[in-house]
Amino acid sequence: MKYLIRSVKYFIWFALILTITMVIMSLLGLVELNLDSMFKDGVKSVWQIAALFLVLAFVYPVSGFMKKDVLIPGEYQDIRDGVIKIMESKGYMLETEEGENMTFRFRSWAMRAFKMFEDRITLTRTPRGFHAEGLRRIVVRIVGTLEYAFMDKGQDVYSK
Repeated sequence: MKYLIRSVKYFIWFALILTITMVIMSLLGLVELNLDSMFKDGVKSVWQIAALFLVLAFVYPVSGFMKKDVLIPGEYQDIRDGVIKIMESKGYMLETEEGENMTFRFRSWAMRAFKMFEDRITLTRTPRGFHAEGLRRIVVRIVGTLEYAFMDKGQDVYSK
C-alpha cells in the first residue's frame, strides 16, 4: 500500500512540475496557453506525457527508496543520545521511539513538503547497529555520517 501511495504522490508531483513549467513559459510569452499550440499533437501529447509520468511514478519508488545497514558498535543506551544529536544536526527531529527503534522527520515543514512528506528515516536496531530506511540519497548520507561519527578513531581500518 505504501508503494502505491508513493507512486500516486510522484505522479501528481511530476504533473504539477510540468503544469507549473508550462504556465511560467506562457506567462513569459514563450508559448501560447493553448494545448494545441503548446504541444505538437495537442491533447494527444498530454495523454502521452501522462502515460510516461505514470510509468516513471510507478518505477521511481523502487529506485528512490532503500534500506541500508548502519554499523555502530555499542549498547543502545550508550549510542542513543549521539544518534539523536547527529540527526538533529542534519535537520531532523525524533518523531517516535519504540524500544530501540527510532523514527526521524525533518524539523522544517517546508523541507518535509518539498520531499512530499516522504522524509521519514527509520532506524531499526540490529545486533551490529541499525537498519536505516528512507529516501536513497538521504539514507546514504545519514549512514555515512553515523558510521563516521561512531567509528573507533584508534582502530586501524586497514588491518581487517
